[in-house]
Amino acid sequence: MKTNRILCLAMFATLLIPTLLAQTAPVRPFHDGPVWEITFVKVKPGVGLNYMNYLAADWKKEQEALKKANLILDYKVIQTEGHGTTDWDLMLMTEFKDLATMEANSDKAEAIAMQALSSDDKKMIQGYNDRAEWREIVGNRLAREIVLEPKKQ
Repeated sequence: MKTNRILCLAMFATLLIPTLLAQTAPVRPFHDGPVWEITFVKVKPGVGLNYMNYLAADWKKEQEALKKANLILDYKVIQTEGHGTTDWDLMLMTEFKDLATMEANSDKAEAIAMQALSSDDKKMIQGYNDRAEWREIVGNRLAREIVLEPKKQ
């Protein structure tokens, strides 16, 4: 009789504990959102139009091809004024669903970009050299967007 009572209490506790833990788990009022790859660019004086023409043509064409292939969610170019000689004045932003998706699709993204621009290694290197005359890459960052609402279950 006593062992039945102990067995019943143990079974009850086993069933009750997960329920209590689930009810006491805090709900965060925010959750992780998409990941942004951000490039900070300082455009060289007098050649900003050349670089903006490149962004509006080849860079946009590449981003649109990646978006059409569902490898990125969105892209943006943000302009600001520099406050010093080493400040950036353009931010190139590419939005990915998450970091795992970005990393898993890097080879596929490179192939799609090369195809979209009808490019080969020689053209790509020449393009890098041309753009190096127009701008300086100040830095790169990966950033995670924080969505200010609870995660939907």
